[in-house]
Amino acid sequence: MKLGIIRCMQTEDYCPGTTDFKVIKNRKGAFEGVEEDIELIGFINCGGCPGKKAVLRARELVKRGADTIAFASCIQKGTPIGYPCPFAEKMRELVSKEAGEDVRIIDYTH
Repeated sequence: MKLGIIRCMQTEDYCPGTTDFKVIKNRKGAFEGVEEDIELIGFINCGGCPGKKAVLRARELVKRGADTIAFASCIQKGTPIGYPCPFAEKMRELVSKEAGEDVRIIDYTH
């Protein structure tokens, strides 16, 4: 798996991504059961509300080799600030459409 992670720009002050990296390494959370090697291609934010830049950033991750795009848990679950992204569903839809059928989309990391 060649993984690109898109995170919430609003949580960057609170979260350096440590838990995301730990669950990848330890095959927990969304990566439980993944048997193939996981190579992190990129870890980037959505570009800020309403997340329109996530489409361009996903495109760049795929161009650089990502075959999987994961939305960090801060987007879907709102961790660590307790506020899920109100644009998450639309962002996922647009990223999925842009990335194409060959790119796997994961809705959370941990």
